[in-house]
Amino acid sequence: MALISPSRRLRRTPFSDGVEAAGVKAYTVYNRMLLPTVFESLEGDYHHLKNHVQVWDVSVERQVELRGPDAARLMQMLTPRDLRGMLPGRCFYVPIVDETGGMLNDPVAVKLAEDRWWISIADSDLLLWVKGIANGYRLDVLVDEPDVSPLAVQGPKADELMARVFGETVRDVKFFRFGLFEFEGRELVIARSGYSKQGGFEIYVEGSDIGMPLWNALFKAGEDLNVRAGCPNNIERIEGGLLSYGNDMTDDNTPHECGLGRFCDTQTAIGCIGRDALLRVAKEGPVQQVRAIAIQGDAVAPADRAWPIFGNGRRVGHVTSAAWSPDFQTNVSIGMVRMTHWDTGTELEVETSDGMRKATVQPGFWA
Repeated sequence: MALISPSRRLRRTPFSDGVEAAGVKAYTVYNRMLLPTVFESLEGDYHHLKNHVQVWDVSVERQVELRGPDAARLMQMLTPRDLRGMLPGRCFYVPIVDETGGMLNDPVAVKLAEDRWWISIADSDLLLWVKGIANGYRLDVLVDEPDVSPLAVQGPKADELMARVFGETVRDVKFFRFGLFEFEGRELVIARSGYSKQGGFEIYVEGSDIGMPLWNALFKAGEDLNVRAGCPNNIERIEGGLLSYGNDMTDDNTPHECGLGRFCDTQTAIGCIGRDALLRVAKEGPVQQVRAIAIQGDAVAPADRAWPIFGNGRRVGHVTSAAWSPDFQTNVSIGMVRMTHWDTGTELEVETSDGMRKATVQPGFWA
């Protein structure tokens, strides 16, 4: 099996020492950093996440910081979601689009103040796009990547672990909101969010120097909770319909094709660069859209490429992510399907790495 050659272009994180000591078995490259993908095994990590609590190094979710008088204006230019009613202390999931309405990223926007925002990005060079918009429109705003590395605490015991380290009031943080909590004399932004359906928090660790002290504090406090190092789990995220940018969608897709139309306030999001294009899409409707698809048979190999989907002998889409689900005892998958074949119950065929399999469009995702 080929190995990844280390270099300074593949940046380490403030938690890399802890990740390696925990026995990470596999990585992927994400925003020019290493993102753990397996510790015990894909299924072992999956069961542990659903029953206990895990600490995830998700430093790869780099922050794009907007700071200055025009920060809010620039943020609205990037997304078709209307941000006018968003107050400091809130987090919004925001599609970010180009001038054609194509998806550039699907980050979480964190509003620290009227003139200061963090965009917690998926895997793409969004910093360059945002800098270009700010410069081209001569906005009074500084765009940069701050020294902020998210650490996620996910799983049903996440509240208990976090309360032991940050105090009982962390339990009061509501979904997609954040508070400021102290650790070793440093105030950290902690949001109730994360890339799983199991519940938990994301700690925005500002300052690399406290990365390992925080990592160690969480593991010490969670010894009796069976805390482990973990990572976003491919099985669990497909069950929950959590999309992966660059995998389930690209800039060739609009938010409406990705099932994100509810986050597009195209009538009121004045100033969004892709607004005119998305108004046309909203009026006409998408011709293809993301769907949950159950693939029959034994466990399929992971989808390492787009698997063609066929209906009545002609190609009608492609599967972008797939995995065997131990809890649902089927191959769960995410696919982009044409409108002629996207109705619930439609029978399809998918050309997997293991050959042709029968499949069925589901009424929704599994979790």
